[in-house]
Amino acid sequence: MAKFAEDFQKASEEKAFDLDHRRVINFNMGRYHTAVERGLSKLANLDASKRKAHVIKWKVMENLDKLLPEFEANFQKRGGKVIWANDAEEATDEILKILRKAHAKTVIKSKSMTTEEIHLNEFLAEHQIESVESDLGEYIVQLLGQKPYHIVTPAMHLSKEDIAKLFHEKFATPPDATPEQLTLKARELLREKYTTADVGITGANFLIADTGSISVTENEGNARLSTTFPKIHIAIAGIEKLIPSIADLDLFLPLLATHGTGQNLTVYNTIMSGPRQEGETDGPEEMYVILLDNGRTNLLAHRDQRQGLYCIRCGACLNACPIYKNVGGHTYQTTYSGPIGSVISPHFQGMEEFKHLSYASSLCGKCSEVCPVKIDIHKMLLLNRKEAVTEGLNSKAEKLGWKGWKSTMLKRSRMDMVGGGLKNFFLRTFFRKSWGKYRELPEVAPKSFSKQWKEGRRPEK
Repeated sequence: MAKFAEDFQKASEEKAFDLDHRRVINFNMGRYHTAVERGLSKLANLDASKRKAHVIKWKVMENLDKLLPEFEANFQKRGGKVIWANDAEEATDEILKILRKAHAKTVIKSKSMTTEEIHLNEFLAEHQIESVESDLGEYIVQLLGQKPYHIVTPAMHLSKEDIAKLFHEKFATPPDATPEQLTLKARELLREKYTTADVGITGANFLIADTGSISVTENEGNARLSTTFPKIHIAIAGIEKLIPSIADLDLFLPLLATHGTGQNLTVYNTIMSGPRQEGETDGPEEMYVILLDNGRTNLLAHRDQRQGLYCIRCGACLNACPIYKNVGGHTYQTTYSGPIGSVISPHFQGMEEFKHLSYASSLCGKCSEVCPVKIDIHKMLLLNRKEAVTEGLNSKAEKLGWKGWKSTMLKRSRMDMVGGGLKNFFLRTFFRKSWGKYRELPEVAPKSFSKQWKEGRRPEK
């Protein structure tokens, strides 16, 4: 078994029985579900909106070769610069070139899963460049030296007491500080970073092809500050973030807000179309957009699974998933956790190393049900499993096991050849550790129903 799979099983077992973790997650997700239910109830025809969003994203994926150059041309018309990066190494190298050219020593970042994907903070630290997260949740996990726990809510696994303790240790705030006091302290610390940072780095929720713009949606205003004060703004986005027209935001922004946090609309929605223009009072002097592939064309090449690229990163599937709610986000050891992460990570980072994530699902279908762009997530997980087997990535023991099972199941006489006692022995001997560690194994009857039927023990009518 691969190291990632072993680590996942071990960490999952620990988290599933961590009662304090469960208490915090259940509390935080309970608040989320209440807010989202209220938010979704205000949409007139939710299913029609989701179908429309699905079709738009389908058209985007079928026409990426046309829409990406269209975005690039329109963005460059207003003085912006577009950089194409095949992988994380190319993306970080290009960012370093920009920073060194500007003699930059400090970076202020807004929340971006794409920068997490390319491990940007660690890369900048290796080159003696300070990088500070400005989103409060991201700032908290950065102080802890952790990765984000959740696509939308990075510090979902922490209680307010945990955060108060962290701030007390780091900044000498009162150990019983309220959330309001903690937020004020974070604001005080970050304000100076905005005004003194050499470069601001953001992600992009959407890339708008017909205007050559990026759309950034947030609740704290930190992305606006990160792009207003620094003289250079770098936006990093996956190539799948495209939408054809600015008019499509009318559909996607409410869908993202309601499924992400339950809001009708996120507090700050900003559209940026290049560096500061003549007559404008704020904004960067230089603006770059880095279009990141990093495995996305690998997924695009799979016609049946490319739906995974429709994702708008709302996090709804994570909050609906019974596996995620029990094992948590850090166990996945990937940037994108939960059901959608289990779909796309094997294609981004390697099927052999991460195929196990596609098995970390009950296949209940709740993830597909809540998805705002109608991705058949549970079907994609099954297709990933099929691909892993087709590529011969399963173990010899698994192959032999399934071969024996298939041979037995295809013929009734073979199924009845072994009595219930021997079947129970096999269950207790070979499956006690994997299936029976925390549950009672089933007891197989001494004789099968088929055998009893043949022996004349037919039930009375």
